[in-house]
Amino acid sequence: MRLIFVYGPPAVGKLTVARELSKYTGFKLFHNHISIQEVGSIFDFGTPIFWQLVGKFRKEMIKAAVEEDINTIFTMVYAKGPDDKYVENIRNLVESKRGRVCFVRLHCNKEELLRRVKTRSRREWGKLNSINELEDLLRKYYLFGRVTGGRSLSIDTSILTPREAALKIASHYELPKKK
Repeated sequence: MRLIFVYGPPAVGKLTVARELSKYTGFKLFHNHISIQEVGSIFDFGTPIFWQLVGKFRKEMIKAAVEEDINTIFTMVYAKGPDDKYVENIRNLVESKRGRVCFVRLHCNKEELLRRVKTRSRREWGKLNSINELEDLLRKYYLFGRVTGGRSLSIDTSILTPREAALKIASHYELPKKK
């Protein structure tokens, strides 16, 4: 089982690239906002119980994918420091079942993030879509770093199209093309 762990700041293109990669490989896509929407239907966003349940939901989904040997693409906003333990737990979970985690860091410059954050598709998903909120998040957390304890393929999404980024990921990690 392979877990393609796509991470980066909000509006960098994680879902768009992950969709292209899923089309190319046939890997299942676990978009992080699914867990946020489900938990947020009952609990207020950002509260301790909200984040606790989001973490459990994500971990259980990945655990089941590992146990069923289902190649999966997972997207996440990664904050260096606060999210290190969670990422380590996910990596250990996958590797304990002889799976492999392939980290993919998406990035672009701040001006591009600020431009993209206002797109209609972000509003439709209930994603962060405010320039002020994004700037606050970027001040509060370091969202441009590489995950701790693992190598990452790093892709600038302002240079490559989503399709090109997906093909680069597939080539780098020698992922099979969907039959």
